[in-house]
Amino acid sequence: MFRKILIANRGEIAVRVIRACRELGVATVLAYSEADRHSLGVGLADEAICVGPASSEKSYLNIPNLVSAALVSGAEAIHPGYGFLSENAYLAEVCEHCGITFIGPSARSIEQFHDKVAARERMREVGLPVLPGVDRPVYTLDAAQRAAAEIGFPVMVKACAGGGGRGMRPARDEDELSRVFAVAQMEAQSAFGNGGLYLESLVEGARHVEVQVLVDRQGKAVHLGERDCSLQRRHQKILEESPCIALDPTVRSEMGARAAAAAASVGYEGVGTLEFLVDAQGRYYFIEMNTRIQVEHPVTEMITGIDLVKWQIRVASGEPLGFDQADVEPRGHAIECRVNAEDPERGFAPQSGLISQCNLPGGPGVRVDTHLFPGYQMPPYYDSLLAKVIVWGSDRAEAVSRMRRALDELRVVGVATNIPFHQRLLENPDFLDGRVDTGFVERWLASWRSERGDGGQPLAVAGVRSPEGG
Repeated sequence: MFRKILIANRGEIAVRVIRACRELGVATVLAYSEADRHSLGVGLADEAICVGPASSEKSYLNIPNLVSAALVSGAEAIHPGYGFLSENAYLAEVCEHCGITFIGPSARSIEQFHDKVAARERMREVGLPVLPGVDRPVYTLDAAQRAAAEIGFPVMVKACAGGGGRGMRPARDEDELSRVFAVAQMEAQSAFGNGGLYLESLVEGARHVEVQVLVDRQGKAVHLGERDCSLQRRHQKILEESPCIALDPTVRSEMGARAAAAAASVGYEGVGTLEFLVDAQGRYYFIEMNTRIQVEHPVTEMITGIDLVKWQIRVASGEPLGFDQADVEPRGHAIECRVNAEDPERGFAPQSGLISQCNLPGGPGVRVDTHLFPGYQMPPYYDSLLAKVIVWGSDRAEAVSRMRRALDELRVVGVATNIPFHQRLLENPDFLDGRVDTGFVERWLASWRSERGDGGQPLAVAGVRSPEGG
């Protein structure tokens, strides 16, 4: 086991990793920017080193500064969290050359899955089903039109080096493809420095279901069930739950086993998430793999009792998995709501400012992962995630009821939040009956705008606090 780990991240995930290290008896060094000097993570870590100014490019994305901080502090490993450099093959390679362990897969594995087209082909080769699509990137509209004609409309245009919904656009006919191609390409180039796109069949009414896997250095792989991440706005996840109530038990078991086997077969190590689209007939198709810890990992931890961050660190240190697939026994139902500093009444505009009051929920089956505290000055430079509220129930009905109670208790004063949005979502009859897909939230928001007739986002309902008090 490592003696000291440098955490190259911020916010709630930095706090999450610090706590896991503390329980493992591992000292921590937090790399922070000037804007995060007074953050909770800085206060909790054993050591903290400023790696640059507020700008991410000069701090959290500054590989020389981060590696230097690890070397100067004597850290044996770097934990990248999620986002920022968590899926950066160059950082993993630099760590290897400097004798530092990158807590994640090898640079080769990261690179293998960074290119979404190559990842599709590799997973198809090892037996996972994939959607009809191109087998190489396209860079021109002419090439995209030829590919779409071969695949058949509708298609989804995606960034080859993408993630988070950037560079992603549906096209239901040739005219729409002509309109969205340039926009998608500009987004991809701006976000990832790579304007390559790929096309695959668009599955209408599909669910986004992901399988959590864990693979040790000895090649032993297990899966820890699935998460339903269908509730998204602009391809950004909002609420996640496990298990996916739409999956047949046989399909669930098959998906998990095939995902774990696929990860092991390509020499993957560490935690990883294989993402699938599941159509209305229960057919599933691999779309991509995330080579890091996911934002929504607590959902899996709640139903399995397995600490993913601890095992991520243990596996990176060379420790073999201490359990078998038969030992993974998911229980009950878990839901996570992402609480963001954004104003639903103003198109979900991101917020920043002083958190003057912060009351967190508790009680049986409730967990809150956050970096908030009264007096925290939320900077405007980074992601708007404030907290993740995670609940467990013996079944889905209890989990929903518990989440309602938890959100009623949660109070953040100083910035507008999306808490009222979640509260209304949890009352929606279609959500309660499980009639959702990846387009559900956007259709729901569109119906609100239609009802109001003014383009706004109606959230004021009886018993729901306004964003200012949320």
